[in-house]
Amino acid sequence: MTRKEKILGEVRAAFEHERRINLHRYPIQIAFSDGDLVLEGEVEDIIAKKLALELAAALPGVSGIVDRLCVTPAQPMGDGEIRDHIRDALLQEPVFASCAIRVWEKGRVTMVREATREPASMIESRVDEGVVTLNGQVSSLSHKRLAGVLAWWVPGSRDVVNGVEVVPPEDDNDDEVTDAIRLVLEKDPFVPADQIRAHTHDAVVTLEGLVMNETEKRMAECDVWYVFGVEKVINHLTVAGGSHLQE
Repeated sequence: MTRKEKILGEVRAAFEHERRINLHRYPIQIAFSDGDLVLEGEVEDIIAKKLALELAAALPGVSGIVDRLCVTPAQPMGDGEIRDHIRDALLQEPVFASCAIRVWEKGRVTMVREATREPASMIESRVDEGVVTLNGQVSSLSHKRLAGVLAWWVPGSRDVVNGVEVVPPEDDNDDEVTDAIRLVLEKDPFVPADQIRAHTHDAVVTLEGLVMNETEKRMAECDVWYVFGVEKVINHLTVAGGSHLQE
């Protein structure tokens, strides 16, 4: 057995031992290309995607990963419908009221709204087979993070590549991540934000508090994973009437 074959076997074994990665229903192709480990396929949700990347990166011998994992969309949508949902979400979000909005449509960029304030901010979205790419520039990391989450919240999105720049550059820290998570949870009508506490240490987020069911627990964790810069989520949320389950 070659060294690469050994690593591939270890990666697959790590995936098989993680109950939130269902290889039987959502197979992941694992291979090497130019020295990098390539993960490709469609997984159940953002949790499975992030866990697969985390597990693979932690194994000895894996120096680089090419991420080609997409999530199964909550609702099948064409690229045009996804684009329109993202456009509308950005237009309706008060945080982006003065931001220019542009979209790729039929091979060209269309200006949906001009910037109304200097220095000008701009967000441009493009959708290709359900994969959303965001570009442009905004004034803070919070703006960048919120734009990415709004794109993830569109039911047809399979992946979000957040290439939005922060101008001028802004140093990131755990407090910034926590503030963004609190904002996202408050904006999600499907989770009880007032019952959830989030703490961040070295980009690792711990969730504590009370939710009504496993669905709310999972959705809250997904919301955190959607936030740019989060490297790990420890879900200590307690389900009302149930036992305390550590993810």
